[in-house]
Amino acid sequence: MITRCALAVTRARTSSGSWTTRTATVGARRASREATSAMANADADRGYAFGPIVIPRTQVFYETPSTFALVNLKPVVRGHVLVCPRRVVAKFTDLTSDEISDLWRTVARVQRQIERVHDTTSSTLAIQDGPLAGQSVPHVHVHVLPRREGDFERNDDVYDALEGRASKALDNDAREPRTAEEMRIEADAFRALFVDE
Repeated sequence: MITRCALAVTRARTSSGSWTTRTATVGARRASREATSAMANADADRGYAFGPIVIPRTQVFYETPSTFALVNLKPVVRGHVLVCPRRVVAKFTDLTSDEISDLWRTVARVQRQIERVHDTTSSTLAIQDGPLAGQSVPHVHVHVLPRREGDFERNDDVYDALEGRASKALDNDAREPRTAEEMRIEADAFRALFVDE
């Protein structure tokens, strides 16, 4: 007989400023949701939790109570951005119905504006749901990639790029990450697209 349980892992800052990790075995998703929600809010003053990474506020260009959209450190194509739930969860299936609805509404808003500013009518939307699917950060995120004619030799090569199997790979060490200043400038420009919404 196999017994299933979940591990809730929480991180908190100690009084000395270092991180402490606590692990507890729990039998329900609720405790896990509460723990990951606490992690998401732990660095609210510094930025947004993206898995174990803190994204500076200057790189976020759109947000709702449940989601945020950010510019990409190593975009696969020009205008490649990410949309994430605020609550840190690794798998899409761990999101609540309300989080899923808000995530996709936000993706649609972001896609519409990104396509407009990049003068295109097509986008690739992708979720790499888990490490075997190519997920490099353990936090659900939707890739929004505005597409242009000829941006890949074969249209489906974009998926190889997202999974790191192509020369334009998301995590390709040969490509230099953008600077914080480059990302801030792009986020500022995108943020202006949502002022009247």
